Amino acid sequence: MSTPHAYFRKQIVPLEEAKIGVMTHAFNYGTGVFEGIRGNWNETDNTIYMFKVREHLARLRMSAKICRINISETDEELEELIKQVVIKSNIREDQYIRPLAYKSSEAIGVRVHDLEDDLLIFAAPFGPYLDIDAGARVQTSTWRRVDDMSIPARAKTTAGYLNSALAKTEAMQNGFDEAILLNPDGHVAEGSGENIAIVRNGRIITPARSDNVLEGLTMSTILGLAQSEFGVEVESRTIDRSELYVADEVFMTGTAAHVTPILDVDERKVNGGEIGPVTAQLKQLYFDAMLGRLPKYAHWVDAVPMGSLVQA
Repeated sequence: MSTPHAYFRKQIVPLEEAKIGVMTHAFNYGTGVFEGIRGNWNETDNTIYMFKVREHLARLRMSAKICRINISETDEELEELIKQVVIKSNIREDQYIRPLAYKSSEAIGVRVHDLEDDLLIFAAPFGPYLDIDAGARVQTSTWRRVDDMSIPARAKTTAGYLNSALAKTEAMQNGFDEAILLNPDGHVAEGSGENIAIVRNGRIITPARSDNVLEGLTMSTILGLAQSEFGVEVESRTIDRSELYVADEVFMTGTAAHVTPILDVDERKVNGGEIGPVTAQLKQLYFDAMLGRLPKYAHWVDAVPMGSLVQA
């Protein structure tokens, strides 16, 4: 039986005890940064495979540096704390592990200096963000991707996700599964919680990082697999909205979304509404790697054996 736990105020406690006060600065002003680490459940060997923990922690520190938040724990301590939270929570299904560094002072006032910092970690059951098997229908949003000169795009901030939430809700209420946000210049940036790529003439193309894109770990992984395993060329450059309509394939990647085929953009079918061959190959290879099935990529995952359930 699962009993969710959290690392909160320097100790691991049941999740129901991990509460913040209503005056907490991060709650009032969005002064927090976070990561989402996938814990993938492999029922065959009763093991949770956590994907690229160290890379996620490196990006968390990058976000914290940009936003002037201090993380006192070492990477080694954080890795062990994440493992202990997963073990104690005993969630035997796919899950989302969230480390979140934030301004914990109970103080009123708009600033990021002269405030206390803290870090929490929790795990929660979490299946695919989108339908990775059937594919997704998306629309370009009326909301523009937040500009790096306003809220740093390459930092994973709690405040910045209001931008994503508005776009996601708009898309879903219009009958779509997901939104694509354009940057202030009108070029393709990303989804509400995913990076995006297109396939044209056998080449995978992603928006340039300077187009207000979060530097995605899953996308980086997928591009590396495309090059090393299939010899596919990759390119990073500005992508126009209309280029989505004429792409051979479109897919999204993310910790939550995995590799999600996009079959329809603004009611224009992609690849005749079918999953394309490049996307299909990459999706399968990525899943095998993140579930610990490929020894070649074993260094990408941290295995957490959960043991057998004890019957009462």
